[in-house]
Amino acid sequence: MKKIEAIIKPFKLDEVKDALQDIGIHGLTVSEVRGFGRQKGNAEVYQGTEYVVDFLPKVKLELVVADAMLEKAVKVIMATATTDRIGDGKIFIYNIEEAIRIRTGERGEDAI
Repeated sequence: MKKIEAIIKPFKLDEVKDALQDIGIHGLTVSEVRGFGRQKGNAEVYQGTEYVVDFLPKVKLELVVADAMLEKAVKVIMATATTDRIGDGKIFIYNIEEAIRIRTGERGEDAI
């Protein structure tokens, strides 16, 4: 099993979620986060004064998938989250040793 952690632009969330559901992935966790990468924030003007917003709003998706679904899920996220502009985000992939569904005690891929 693999854990996919994707940092994307907030307005892309619904499109990514729907695309993941279309390929059979129904569980994910979403967090509102703030950060910056190469884009280093942006300059804003408020009441005539310019200031820099260092941390930009992003959305972090976390999902655990069977190894067989990994490439399909990554391709779907990349295809739907892209705007072809700087700041589209990142995808991180981690190995998951075990998963347990609390209610039923199911383990492994049965738990996801």
